[in-house]
Amino acid sequence: MARTSSPPPVCLALQGGGSHGAFQWGVLDRLLEAEALDFRAVTCASAGAMNAAALITGLEAGGFEGARKALDKLWREINLSGGRNIFGDSSIWSATFSPAWMKDTPLWRSAESLAMTMSPYQFNPFNLNPLRRVLDTVVDFEAVRGSAIQLFVATTAVNRGRVRLFNNAELTVDVLLASACLPHLFQAVEIDGEPYWDGGYLANPPLWPLFYASTPDDILLLPLNPFQRDETPRDADVIMDRLNEIVFNAPLVAELRAVAFVQDLIEAGRLNQTGDDGYRKLRMHAIEADTHLSDLPLRSKFDTEWTFLNRLKDKGGAAAEIWLSDCLAHVGNTPSIDLKARFL
Repeated sequence: MARTSSPPPVCLALQGGGSHGAFQWGVLDRLLEAEALDFRAVTCASAGAMNAAALITGLEAGGFEGARKALDKLWREINLSGGRNIFGDSSIWSATFSPAWMKDTPLWRSAESLAMTMSPYQFNPFNLNPLRRVLDTVVDFEAVRGSAIQLFVATTAVNRGRVRLFNNAELTVDVLLASACLPHLFQAVEIDGEPYWDGGYLANPPLWPLFYASTPDDILLLPLNPFQRDETPRDADVIMDRLNEIVFNAPLVAELRAVAFVQDLIEAGRLNQTGDDGYRKLRMHAIEADTHLSDLPLRSKFDTEWTFLNRLKDKGGAAAEIWLSDCLAHVGNTPSIDLKARFL
């Protein structure tokens, strides 16, 4: 489905979610294959930031096809760097020693809870992180720092308890590691003497930089955590899974509500789009993961087995195919999701 005309410019918003980021890989791969969109800005957190860095690396090196190759290389390297441990999985969750029947026993759940009480400063005193090698291998940091594609990477400043965004010029491997640093699995990443944790706690991904920068009015959101569940969780592990989804979706939902509110005021003529206010109409689009990833438990976010990653990629590609057919024509014209109905 290659386009004969220039693709419309958009901003990308990439949520984090461990190995579920392979779903984003599949979405991006299909969009790039179709040469459907011109990515002018990317805002991201955690695994979404890794996808963003690989995407820009590839676009700078070889356009759409270069980006597809860079993303493929990223996920191959993730698979090769320690299997299920790459995103911080502890051995208590290893599928090698954990058949399904064992996970349902009180002894297993007690051991899992005990593992969560351990500090990475105790069980990983040398602060080993296999993601460092992956990112050094895949990402051309000089190319990303010099790219015209604007990049915003979210991190959580631990001591100040606030979000910090890093832009292209500030991007290093430590910034990407900080954006994906789960504090019960990795030691905080220090940058200029300040410790940082996963950006998804406060911005997953951050949307507000796209409101103030000179960026396209169309924003394509690629979330990884389902917004909606049909059944009330009752088992302990399912409760924790859903709580994790809600916590990591909360910053994004708050921003989407704010966007919907401002857009509603603009529609009603109560905000000026052209004056010093700087308000403008934004067109939101999304390729959501709800129906594609809702059957996966929290622990699968640590699974980097190659068959599993490719299954996620295939799911992402299928979701992108539907979006290309149903929603691509909206880009540059109208929103394809109703924020007011969803979040107000």
